[in-house]
Amino acid sequence: MAMFLYKLGRFAFRRRRFVALAWVALLAIAGVGAATASTATSSSFSIPGTEAQKAFDLLEERFPGTNADGATARVVFKAPDGRKMTDPANKAEVKKVVAELRSGSDEVASVVDPYQAKAVSRDGTVAYTQVSYKVSGMELTEKTREALTEAGEEAKAAGLTVEIGGDALQTVPETGATEIIGVAVAAVVLVITFGSLVAAGLPLLTAIIGVGIGVSTITALANLFDLGSTTATLATMIGLAVGIDYALFIVSRYRAELAEGRDREEAAGRAAGTAGSAVVFAGLTVVIALVGLAVVNIPMLSKMGFAAAGTVVIAVLIALTLIPALLGFAGKRVQGRKARRADAHKHGKDAHKHDGPESEKPNMGTRWARFVLRRPVTVLLAGVVGLGAIAIPAASLEMGLPDDGSQPTSTTQRRAYDLLSDGFGPGFNGPLLVVVDGGKAAADSTAKEISGLDGVAAVTPATLNKAGDTAMITVIPKDRPSSTETEDLVHSIRDVSGDNVHVTGSTAMNIDFSQRMNDALIPYLALVVGLAFLLLMVVFRSVLVPLKAALGFLLSVVAALGAVVAVFQWGWLGSLFGVEQTGPIMSMMPIFMVGVVFGLAMDYEVFLVTRMREAYVHGERPGQAIVTGFRHGARVVTAAAVIMIAVFAGFIGSSEQMVKMIGFGLAIAVFFDAFVVRMAIVPAVLALLGHKAWWLPRWLDRVLPSVDVEGEQLRKKDAAAAAAGSDSDSGSGEDRELVGV
Repeated sequence: MAMFLYKLGRFAFRRRRFVALAWVALLAIAGVGAATASTATSSSFSIPGTEAQKAFDLLEERFPGTNADGATARVVFKAPDGRKMTDPANKAEVKKVVAELRSGSDEVASVVDPYQAKAVSRDGTVAYTQVSYKVSGMELTEKTREALTEAGEEAKAAGLTVEIGGDALQTVPETGATEIIGVAVAAVVLVITFGSLVAAGLPLLTAIIGVGIGVSTITALANLFDLGSTTATLATMIGLAVGIDYALFIVSRYRAELAEGRDREEAAGRAAGTAGSAVVFAGLTVVIALVGLAVVNIPMLSKMGFAAAGTVVIAVLIALTLIPALLGFAGKRVQGRKARRADAHKHGKDAHKHDGPESEKPNMGTRWARFVLRRPVTVLLAGVVGLGAIAIPAASLEMGLPDDGSQPTSTTQRRAYDLLSDGFGPGFNGPLLVVVDGGKAAADSTAKEISGLDGVAAVTPATLNKAGDTAMITVIPKDRPSSTETEDLVHSIRDVSGDNVHVTGSTAMNIDFSQRMNDALIPYLALVVGLAFLLLMVVFRSVLVPLKAALGFLLSVVAALGAVVAVFQWGWLGSLFGVEQTGPIMSMMPIFMVGVVFGLAMDYEVFLVTRMREAYVHGERPGQAIVTGFRHGARVVTAAAVIMIAVFAGFIGSSEQMVKMIGFGLAIAVFFDAFVVRMAIVPAVLALLGHKAWWLPRWLDRVLPSVDVEGEQLRKKDAAAAAAGSDSDSGSGEDRELVGV
């Protein structure tokens, strides 16, 4: 592989105009496709095989025209102190709002009059009207949302409190400002790392091009493949992360090759052949993690994973081709001023002489590696015990999906939620919809049976369809939707009822979704870690190094989950991160964290340890190989990790609890994995293992394919050239005739 990528890198460098134009053309084609495609809507959400989905499908079949997936809004009214909603003046104001809502948009399906529907609290202080729409919340036009939010302005002026809840106000969280902050931080870190504006600009430029192609392609194909509006957000996040990382690795190795005296074309080829090999396998681990989301068997997640994986593939291809091409355009400006001055002093001398690692000035990576080599047991125990202590809260993990009750108290959704809880009881915000596959007798029997269960506040009379063979029953729980008591009630209804009774509704869907995610976590981990273990075994030609990589990743993820539970479920340091309401951890969080962090963690592992493996294969002692790996890789891995932490941490400032949680979880997980696991635990374990770290049974060595990530064929080429009396390996014409695997 190293020789193939070496030749590809040199080709891209020589034919840089052709390569650059090809990528610009791809970006233009994808952009035109996105611009001409119809606007993407939210993807259809389904959880195949669950009770809630069966009920939902039965409703669509037996109650045509009910539009069960349409958006809903609850406009909640509260009378001034000492007055009631049944007062004539207040009643008149509410009827005005109802009329205004009915005429406010063509997307409105129905508006319920609270006085006809008896939607007034017992004490008469709170009332609400329910608005049903013909389309989902994500598909509502801005005009419809404005009509909804402005409907109660006159009622407010008359003294009523008016708040709005429901999914009609649901929007995709805006992340544009966050992405700009992340890119700005990345630019600063890259300039500090490289000491050159040109070198710093290359990873940013190529990452943006890759994300542009990926996201534009997703937009163009969104309606064809039913890709939701959130798919592009995930692809952007992952694409920026790996795009910057991979380009950073290639540019860093290119500069190192220049420092060893190679000419620019040869340096580009060798950077692609060595660091490029690490990029290929790092990219494969990310693709495995994202495609593995299909294990969960939720179509929306599977599509998101495949789309994001496609963006990662684009990032790898750009790193291997466009980066060498742009390096050809950049010339010597890709080096910092100090490096250019040093190169000028060396001009005319034996530029190809390599003094060896011991003669080079030690950097921070070298000094840290030597410190770990002197105290491997202390560093290992400190890292493992520290992360283990932080991981303890993860044992109390409770999963669920956020509702309006988890919104900040400053939002109208949260205030509407609280008003309904006060006026009608906490369970009123999460009604359960029971679908009975049977006639009136079966429905009445089911309603009576459910009424006797613990945790039930009210059961409405059954509503039959036109054929009279299916009924709907609404059950109001006593407790709030996200409580364990409501979850127990859903299970109780399913246990006492027959096969012809199904429970659905947003609350039941959330419960089934959380259960599906919980059940899928272990199989997903086994698949992703297992496949990556085999892949890393091929890369490192070792059993213990991949095992150490997998165990270290699990430790960092569990520690990150522990931190998330402590902050968002227990409320520790909650005020510091703007957590206003504690509650269950979002159901997607563990699997989402595993997928994203696993990919980034393996990036750092492959790049750092591949350099160690390369040094070890080329004759260095195990300890010295660790030092060499850190001398060349620590600065780059640190820069990549800092960039990712900054990007993810920017999401903590979001007002959306879900976005805030994702940002915190990913940022802390990358911090733990990069700086505790990869920078401390990994070198400590390798130092203790010594030569055993690179042990591989002979029979397994014969079975595994040889991919030459270390660039051994490039070393043999140098040796052959030296034996033939060549005084340069800088890329003569005969190199182009070489045939390699």
